[in-house]
Amino acid sequence: MTINTSKARQTTNVDPTISVNPVFVRPGEATEFDKFVMPEQPSLPETAYQIVHDEAILDGNSRLNLATFVSTWMDDEAKKLYAEAADKNMIDKDEYPATAAIEDRCWRMLADLWHVPDTSDTIGTSTIGSSEACMLGGLALKRLWQQKRKAEGKSTEKPNLIMSAAVQVVWEKFCNYWDIEPRYVPVTPEHMVLDGFELEKYVDANTIGVVAILGQTFTGAYEPVEAIAAKLDEIQANTGLDVKIHVDGASGAMVAPFCQPDLKWDFQIDRVNSISTSGHKYGLVYPGVGWVIWRNTAVLPESMIFHVSYLGGDMPTLALNFSRPGAQVLLQYYQFLRLGREGYRAVQQNSIDVATYLSSEIAKMGPFELVSKGDTIPVFAWVLKDGYTDTWSLYDLADRLRMKGWLVPAYPMADDMSDVVLQRIVVKVGLSRDLASALLSDIKGEVAFLESLQSPLPREASSGSHFHH
Repeated sequence: MTINTSKARQTTNVDPTISVNPVFVRPGEATEFDKFVMPEQPSLPETAYQIVHDEAILDGNSRLNLATFVSTWMDDEAKKLYAEAADKNMIDKDEYPATAAIEDRCWRMLADLWHVPDTSDTIGTSTIGSSEACMLGGLALKRLWQQKRKAEGKSTEKPNLIMSAAVQVVWEKFCNYWDIEPRYVPVTPEHMVLDGFELEKYVDANTIGVVAILGQTFTGAYEPVEAIAAKLDEIQANTGLDVKIHVDGASGAMVAPFCQPDLKWDFQIDRVNSISTSGHKYGLVYPGVGWVIWRNTAVLPESMIFHVSYLGGDMPTLALNFSRPGAQVLLQYYQFLRLGREGYRAVQQNSIDVATYLSSEIAKMGPFELVSKGDTIPVFAWVLKDGYTDTWSLYDLADRLRMKGWLVPAYPMADDMSDVVLQRIVVKVGLSRDLASALLSDIKGEVAFLESLQSPLPREASSGSHFHH
């Protein structure tokens, strides 16, 4: 039943301006606001806050969301800085020159971290997240390919981009939005990631580049950038086609430098043109901020750069978005200063330790078989053993854990392996060993409940389709 709020105000004897009113009986809180029509009259700020707050708490506890890669915890000093900088617009570089300078420092720190050949000849930018960073990296590859084809007097129609079938959906969007043919290399039990196997079948004169994922979202596994580059070297030797790589390091680019420092995946490999990452994933910042860096200024087409006045000089800027938060850039700089390389190593290694602890304990449970262990980025996945049971599935386990507050998603694997259902845990800072032990206890308890079933639980046909990795 919809209550007429203006009538309710007329009949109440309570003065809405008296601040000592208990919030739950104030006009507005004690009546029903229309969900889709803006109210005619203002409300007390405390009343509006309480209504929004109470609805938002139905989302649950973000710390128990083990589906998301996005940061759900920062320390008190970071939260204070966030509140102080919430009004800053990152695009207004002339109005906020200090924030613009800090943005420049951040991407230069990342360029150095990722072994850019010449720190004086490189370019990068912050973005609203790793998706925008991927878009910019991919767009640069397309423009470079177009320039080369035009210079050779050849057609620029029908460009294609090669990637694993297990890429994150941003790459599907990129190809759709920029009219590029996606060429998906299938995942198979023998080749769960893009590793260069039969890559020659997909490369041709219209290939703008290859995407290598440092931390696949399905399983957390790294794609071997060095092996992919070696295969492209072989292809160039046989065909003359010089194809470059964009590393989608949404997660791994902020883990590998600290926890797998000997792994070659970045600008140490000549074919890597650009690298993107997410500051709000293992960059350890609240959403949303991402970063993209190019090997040198020559591989970023000038047509993508816009110039703005900055402290009487010129500052290049490039982005798909216009106005966006500046606070997260300051938070990224805070984390770089606060943690340093050793601090990042300690934080990320702790998450890996928690992930491998969880995965090893889950592997001991009868129903499960690990697909990954969480020893690259702290993400791992498992499947039900073949033929183990026909009375319950990983979707049922996900639903049971949700009742306890845990979000541990189950979903089908990509493409040719879509009949394989995975369950995945993403470990982030904030998931302590104690919380992990509590999660294990709940998993064991829910498995015991499911094992006791004599027949399958009722389930809708669309089970699991709502989750997007």
